[in-house]
Amino acid sequence: MQASPAAPQRTWLKVLAALVIVALAVVGYMSVSKKDAIPDVTFTNLQGKKFTSQDLRGKVVMINFWATSCVTCVKEMPEMVDTYNKYKDNGLEFIAVAMAYDPPNYVLNFVETRKLPFQVALDTQGDLAKSFGDIKLTPTTLVVDKDGHVIKRYVGEPDFAALHKLLEKALAA
Repeated sequence: MQASPAAPQRTWLKVLAALVIVALAVVGYMSVSKKDAIPDVTFTNLQGKKFTSQDLRGKVVMINFWATSCVTCVKEMPEMVDTYNKYKDNGLEFIAVAMAYDPPNYVLNFVETRKLPFQVALDTQGDLAKSFGDIKLTPTTLVVDKDGHVIKRYVGEPDFAALHKLLEKALAA
């Protein structure tokens, strides 16, 4: 009995499919096992003081991308303040990054009237949002470990009980 001409092609397709599956498994493993390091960026706070992501090494940091026009951002901000106040003495740093489309005078008014106790940075050109993965949705909050790796990314309001457990673990490490 003679093999059909399609048999070598089917064998080649099976080999190719197996290679694709192996490649996807490797990529999946690497994306789970390797934490994303935050980019080297410079923040400028409302007072004009500059600080870099390198200055944050050795600290657990929450970076919250937000806007005064974002209903969820405004809603979650009191709990963000409470979270910061609860963990700041344990070494938590918090940076609220106002999105490029947010007028600086609106941001300043919000910060002053709400007495935000943490660093607030303006992202006037959108460079910070781009550097952190082209963030467009607000609120987006990143939790960064002491080595400068993102350990959790929240899009929308976080589950604060789970966030607090994560912060406690990261701060204790």
